[in-house]
Amino acid sequence: MSWFESLILGLVQGLTEFLPVSSSAHLRLTAAFSGWKDPGAAFTAITQIGTEAAVLIYFRKDIGRIISAWTRSLTNKALRSDPDARMGWLVIVGSIPIGVLGVTLKDQIEGPFRDLRITATMLIGMGIVLGVADRLAARDESGGKHRAPKQRKALEDLGVRDGLIYGVCQAMALVPGVSRSGATISGGLFMGYKREAAARYSFLLAIPAVLASGVFELKDATEGGHVSWGPTIFATVIAFGVGYAVIAWFMKFISTKSFMPFVYYRIALGIVIIVLVSMGALNPHAAESAG
Repeated sequence: MSWFESLILGLVQGLTEFLPVSSSAHLRLTAAFSGWKDPGAAFTAITQIGTEAAVLIYFRKDIGRIISAWTRSLTNKALRSDPDARMGWLVIVGSIPIGVLGVTLKDQIEGPFRDLRITATMLIGMGIVLGVADRLAARDESGGKHRAPKQRKALEDLGVRDGLIYGVCQAMALVPGVSRSGATISGGLFMGYKREAAARYSFLLAIPAVLASGVFELKDATEGGHVSWGPTIFATVIAFGVGYAVIAWFMKFISTKSFMPFVYYRIALGIVIIVLVSMGALNPHAAESAG
């Protein structure tokens, strides 16, 4: 992998990780459109450490409170009803599905799931799901001619059942094209949560999964020696800086705006990929991963 490739891929990772458009799909597509080798699942997982570092810094106060309350609740039963302590347990519970499926489906994630036809299908399918969820949320928020606005749930209303459902939605993002934030935010909207609450829990829930995945891939890459460390680290740093800016913008955007622009983008991109693959202009199968 060249330094220029790592610069572009780092920018793409930072720009798309937190938007409901699938960063893994965009990394795969950027390489395919540019005629580069597929950066591979290991590169994706390692650069995601950079974007998760941005999450840790942006939500540092929330994370600090959660870790403190959760740790103290282990020995103090009175603190187990504290919202921050409960959130700590709910992040753990919600991380179980992706942990189990990530290990079970590792070979598929690194191989068959990276087929561009699957990516295109997921972009379109999850785009439609996000669009429906967004419309339901908008209807509740605005009410109607014969219906008063409906109060949506906040993070304080989150329980174990909803936490597990969030976790299952997050696990779907193991397939490129789904989008971690897109799937979990859609799940949250369908369960009746506010847009900002759904996004905030989505970002918090991603921390253990992404960091664990990155460390796991780091271990494999170190033992296998199949990663270009200089460009990969450079891309990770770029992804961190860009990712932080995107989080700040996205959290403000969703407080007043609809997700529909992302829905239209996903569907349009999916259609373009299908057309290009059908015409033979794009090879649906991943080229040999970049080293």
